[in-house]
Amino acid sequence: MNEISTPNDLTSRLKNRLEADRKRIEETATRELRRLGESLSAVRSDALRSIEADTVEATGRMRELLMKAWLRPLVVGMSLFLGICGGSWATMHWLSRSIDTRIETLAEVGVRIVRARDTLAVLHETTWGIELVTINGDRYVSLPVRTPGRPGFTMDGRPYLKLSRE
Repeated sequence: MNEISTPNDLTSRLKNRLEADRKRIEETATRELRRLGESLSAVRSDALRSIEADTVEATGRMRELLMKAWLRPLVVGMSLFLGICGGSWATMHWLSRSIDTRIETLAEVGVRIVRARDTLAVLHETTWGIELVTINGDRYVSLPVRTPGRPGFTMDGRPYLKLSRE
């Protein structure tokens, strides 16, 4: 066989070799791009997981801060509410007892007044309207109106008798 090369042979060999190199470069580039894609996908997944974890952690801290921020005013408000309600209840309870006590005292005084009037009426009937009076250190007996006899003097239409001095 004759190993003489012609320009067409050289061109065809160069074409074949260029084609083989191109395929090899494409395959290598495809493999590297695939590896790079997988690596980027892993980096993306790690970054996404990291972002999600950081977001969850930040949300938890924010919830905790919000709870603390709302908890203090809530506790203060509830304390004020309970203090006002408790104080109002105690005041109303005290006032109610005070009013009840005064009503009972008023009722007792009313009963005493009625008894005293009854006693006074009985005394007035049993003494026939006679009263003992002291005027300027002298003692007098006030007789009922229209008493027969001579009174010492009259005042307010009633006769008076002077009693002896002691």
